[in-house]
Formats: sequence, C-alpha cells, structure tokens
Amino acid sequence: MGAALGVGSLVAGLVTPSSSPFLAVGDTVIRLSPQVLTEFAKTTFGTADKPVLLGGMAVVIALVGAVAGLVSRRRPGPGLTVVAVLGLLGVGAVAAAPTVNAAAFVAPLAALVAGLASFAGLHRVARSANGEAPTDGSGGDSGRGGIGRRAVLVGSMAAVAVASAAAGLGGLLLGGGGADSRRGVTARLAGARVTEQPPAVPAGADFAELGTPGFLTPAQDFYRIDTALQVPDLRAEDWSLRLHGMVDRELSLSFDDLLSRPLVERTITMTCVSNPVGGDLISTAVFTGVDLRELLLEAGVQRGADQIFTTSSDGWTAGTPTDVVLEPGRGALLAVGMNGEALLPEHGFPVRMVVPGLYGFVSATKWLVDMELTTFDRRKGYWLQRGWAQRAPIKTECRIDSPRGFQSVPAGRVTCAGIAWSQPIGISKVEVRMDGGPWRAATLSSSPSGATGGRTWRMWKADFDLAPGSHTVQTRAVDANGVTQTEDRAEPIPDGASGWPATIFTVS
Repeated sequence: MGAALGVGSLVAGLVTPSSSPFLAVGDTVIRLSPQVLTEFAKTTFGTADKPVLLGGMAVVIALVGAVAGLVSRRRPGPGLTVVAVLGLLGVGAVAAAPTVNAAAFVAPLAALVAGLASFAGLHRVARSANGEAPTDGSGGDSGRGGIGRRAVLVGSMAAVAVASAAAGLGGLLLGGGGADSRRGVTARLAGARVTEQPPAVPAGADFAELGTPGFLTPAQDFYRIDTALQVPDLRAEDWSLRLHGMVDRELSLSFDDLLSRPLVERTITMTCVSNPVGGDLISTAVFTGVDLRELLLEAGVQRGADQIFTTSSDGWTAGTPTDVVLEPGRGALLAVGMNGEALLPEHGFPVRMVVPGLYGFVSATKWLVDMELTTFDRRKGYWLQRGWAQRAPIKTECRIDSPRGFQSVPAGRVTCAGIAWSQPIGISKVEVRMDGGPWRAATLSSSPSGATGGRTWRMWKADFDLAPGSHTVQTRAVDANGVTQTEDRAEPIPDGASGWPATIFTVS
C-alpha cells in the first residue's frame, strides 16, 4: 500500500499533481459527501477537516492493507485482489474528476503496478523466510537459514518502506513552478499603473492594542476555506479565462491580457458563510485586479442571464447573482494581487473572484478558469447542489474580541472591544450592554472608506466599571441604513449565522 501511494504521488508530481490517486479519492469523497456529513466535518473539525479526512483515509488504507496481508499468509491471491481493487478505485477517482486528461491516468496506473509488484515480491520473500517451498519447487529449509531469510524479509520491507516514503516526499516537492511565476507577478504589480487606489488606512482604524485584529489582515493570516485537498500549483503564464454563455461577445483572456487592462485596488472584507456567531472566518485585505463589472459590460450580458457560473482549475463551481456584480459601485474584482503582492497559492493564484457583500461560496471562486453567463435554472454550483442559499448576502454581524470567553481581568475599568461588519452597506453604530443592562453606544474606529466603511469591517470599544464577579457582555450592530442586526439565532448554513454575540468573563 505504501509503495502504491508513494509511486502515485511521485508520478503525479512529474505529470500533473491533481492526478495523485490518494488525493483524487479524497476529492471524490468531498464531492459525493451528503450535506449532513459535510456539515458535521466542518462543524466538528473546522479548518482541520482536510487533514482529518486525509489522515482517516491513511488509517483505513493501512488497516485494509494489514488485514489483506494477514489473509494472504498462505497464498497471494487475497492481497493482490485488495491492492488491485483499491488501485482501480484510484483510477476511477481520477477519471471522475471534473477536469481530467489522458496524462492524468499515468499516476494511478503507475500506483496500481507498483502496489501489485511490491506485494508479489514481498510475498515471495515472506514465504521463503517462513521456510515454505518456493514456487520453483526447490524446497526450503529451517534453522539458521530461516533466520537469515527473515532478516532478508525485514530488510526488503524496510527498503520498500523507505523507497515509498522517498517517492511520496518527492511527489510533494515536485512541480513548484508556480512559485517562480508568483514572484514574477509580484514584480509586475510593483510597476503596474493602478487607475483606482483605496483611501489610506487612517490612524485609529483598529483597536489592536485592545485585542481586535489589525485593520488589514496579512495574506498568510487570511482565513482559508475551500474544498481543495491540494492547493493547485499554477503558473500565470499558462492561465486563461473563457467568458462565454449568454453574452454578445465571447472573451478569451490570458494573464497578460488581464494585466494590460486598467488595474484597480480596493480594500475589501471577506466573510465565510460557515462563520458562526463570534467566529473568526473573516479577514480584510487590499485586492488588486480588474473591475469585473466593466469586463461584463464589454462582453455584453444578455437579458435573462441571472447567474455568473464560475469554475476553478480543480473543478469547483459557484454561481453569483449577475445583478449584484453589475451594481454600480459594488466593486467586484477579478483579483490578481493581495496587499501589494501576487495572490498566495492558497488564496487563488493567479486569479480569483472577489465580490463585496456576498459570502464566498457564491462569489469568491479561486483559481478561476471559466466564467459562463447563464441562469440559475440551468446550472447549480457546488454548494447550491447541497441545499445552500442561492444569493447569500452577508448579514450584519459583530464579534467580541476582548475580554475573551472565561478570561479573568482585574477589577475596575474594563474595556470591551471587537469588530462589526455589514458589507456593502457599512456600520453606523455598535451597541453594548453588560449583564443585561441598558444598551450603550460603543466608540467606533476610524474608517478609510467613508463614515460607515461600506466594504470593510469596523472596530468598536466600550468601557465599563465593574465589580469583582462573573459578568456577561453582549453586543449588536446597526448598519448604515439604521437597521439593527437580528437577535434571532440561526446556524451558518444555508445563508449565514445570525444572533447577538455574548461573552462571559470574570473580574477579580
């Protein structure tokens, strides 16, 4: 089993990383999992759901391999059958991938051959080590010769294990062409002409000294939620986008075509629909890219095209409401940069979508390669097929960052602080109350994009003089239209969590 997985990884690294049979099976599990199982994994394991899946698969494969070995002590048939079945499952998983070509079958077939060959070879050595008659009829012996043959068996198994591990590691290390490409894009962005720049972040835009995040999130700390078991290793030089469907003029764009267009920079807060009340799946960055509305107007959106159906390089799909992207001032982008550099691979390099005000599962396709104007009746994106919402506007919400839950703080004046968001409307007020008392208006941070900071989050703080004991702080936000976030509790799925966050802490 180890030889099959190692060789499959190595050959995939040489040919196409996504064709690793181990990862292909994992991707198939993700695609075919029912919503209840998907939600259990996300709720239970959070952002660790992918390592848990891969680890669980590895354990299952190891157990199956152990059982197959035990039942094959007399004859190799059962073990060969198990290896062959699992190998063919790997081939089938690659064949079932949303994007596949002939070269993708090289890795799973190589894994199948390696698994069968290593099992057959080790089985012959094992029988000899046990003093059984070889298949050539020459007979066996026992005693010290048997001990020597067992040493050969252990050595053979160790050699296969080491070779398998080396092959697997080699597969992980191969194919790093995207790193050089990303450095090149970062250099190009440094000298690019930007026709629209965001307002500078003013002093007092965050209360980081009180426990809130900084106003801008470093790219490496930006939250990541997607279905990719392996981050695509793409090169900007190979990237292209087809914009087609219900348009007057089909467009085909290379990365150079995209960078030759007017570039804009916009500060945008992104939020994941899986974010629970008080959760941390929210971040803010300055995105550089091409205005998506202008691109659609150039293509000419036809009447009735209510969905922008986008596909990533790994086959993931999303459907974005066309009317939202076409709103003047909405600010949707085909982003190529983030905080002054090219996108990180895990955040969509070389090109991704960003639409302010919509949860990412309907708007933020990473590794974007195809864009089709169509209708929601004709095509359904990955999560829409699983019963999630069709439009999914971001709900007005807030969060308490300080004090933390069950934290103990000194008696006297206690400062509570946190964040609030309501993209693209903006926040006009945050109210705070202590121990169920009257609501008080919190102090809001400065905003770089106007009084309410439409596309971005805002920080808040409020002081309370508290006696020793247990206390509960609760908050609610008010958007720029004067609408207070709802108190009604709702789970994240299908269209975002809601409810007033509260934190219990101790004053001592």
